[in-house]
Amino acid sequence: MISIFELLIGIIFILFTAMVFCNALEHLGEHLGISDGVTGSIFVAVGTALPETIVPLIALFGGNVTDANDIGIGAIMGPPLMLSTLSVALMAVSVFKSRGLNGMIRPEKTGLKRDLRFFAFGYIMAILLAFSHNFYQNHLVDVGIVILLVSSYLLYVLLTMRASRGLVASGHATEAEDELLLHKYLRLPSNLYTVLLQSLLGFIGLIYFAHIFINGITGTSQLLGIPAFLLSLVLIPVATELPEKVNSILWIRKGKDTLAMGNITGAMVFQGLLLPVAGILLTDWTLPLAHAVSCVATLLATAWMYSHIVGVRNQLKVKHFIVNAILYICSLIISLMVFHV
Repeated sequence: MISIFELLIGIIFILFTAMVFCNALEHLGEHLGISDGVTGSIFVAVGTALPETIVPLIALFGGNVTDANDIGIGAIMGPPLMLSTLSVALMAVSVFKSRGLNGMIRPEKTGLKRDLRFFAFGYIMAILLAFSHNFYQNHLVDVGIVILLVSSYLLYVLLTMRASRGLVASGHATEAEDELLLHKYLRLPSNLYTVLLQSLLGFIGLIYFAHIFINGITGTSQLLGIPAFLLSLVLIPVATELPEKVNSILWIRKGKDTLAMGNITGAMVFQGLLLPVAGILLTDWTLPLAHAVSCVATLLATAWMYSHIVGVRNQLKVKHFIVNAILYICSLIISLMVFHV
């Protein structure tokens, strides 16, 4: 029972501390005068991606060898699947009543294309490396892929920041919707120093409650006799992707489609390029069948979204995200079937 309690406490407070952190990052973007594309795809995306980054790291450094490896790989594979399928589907469902099935979703498409391209590149490279580890492993190749992935993310940040000035000029500057929480509840001055203080408090909270969550995952898996990998593939993304889901739903209902989509796709880039680095360095990074199912579903969902913002289609509608939801359900069912074979 203690493990289940830790699991619930971890889920609740990972969400709470991530919201504190993201609130601070919105105000940071406003203070710095950058575009909502940069705020959504980099600042808020990195902030909300911290839980799913911290969880596998804590698992790999602090758990027992077998469970830590399984939880670590599951926590790395699960979040991109969740974001590219269920998260965008829930975001679209949230505006179904106001926009209808044929309602348009209108993010700034230059940034969206960049996000999906960088994510697909990094994710495919990481998957190919994992697949190759089933047959042989070369440390020089591993190091080369790690350098490539990190360099690609730095290039992505550079290109996104470079595009910011033009987006601000065209009316896409970041505007924080809510008051800074430290100002709202503690009446502290809302300035850059307070923003940085709240960011630090949120970050510390994420680390602490991620550790509690990991204890709950390992204990619950042993109590219920369920493989730790399966729990981490499903439960960790559900918990750690909550900030992205909540923020994107709130933003798209306010008509801030660029922030809503950028929050999700920017987190996908972070997870597709940097999370596999942790897996390559700290696990055996192999690709069994159960892992491959989530990878294929993730890439199909990404390709589906990309196909609707290029070429003759060049538009995203609410109904298009039904396919993303179906991909998530199918991948979950197949993964469960594989584990019971």
